Amino acid sequence: MITKEQISTLIQEKLEADDCFLVDLKISTGNKITVLIDSMSGISIDYCIQISRLIEGSLDREVEDFELEVSTPGLGQALKVKQQYVKNIGREVEVTLLNAAPHKGILTEVTENGFTIEEEKKVKIEGKKKKELKIFSHNYTFDEIKSVKVVISF
Repeated sequence: MITKEQISTLIQEKLEADDCFLVDLKISTGNKITVLIDSMSGISIDYCIQISRLIEGSLDREVEDFELEVSTPGLGQALKVKQQYVKNIGREVEVTLLNAAPHKGILTEVTENGFTIEEEKKVKIEGKKKKELKIFSHNYTFDEIKSVKVVISF
């Protein structure tokens, strides 16, 4: 049986050498292998092909057949690894918490245990008629969030 550890070991050295990182690796029933990779500067189709060929060349279809898909995470997918958070500093994200309403804001900082977003809100200031725009900073730990997605704007 093909394992996640086996695939991860096959590609880890190449990914590290090329300043890339593994986002997700799934092996479903029927040996459908799905590998999601990324880098700080993006991934080309040619690079996905290189990783695909590296995996295919190391596995024997005669011993165990498999289906392989190597790609980058899609635009609407949640961030999964710390490197993705770092890559998206300065972009607007939507944070869905485990036990509270979602927040939108600009991702400003990533630490070992979490991240910070800045959210703009119009608030009523005492003694003034108009609401003013204020920036609120929110700190989250990775274990208190359900998902974080980059907000796509055109």
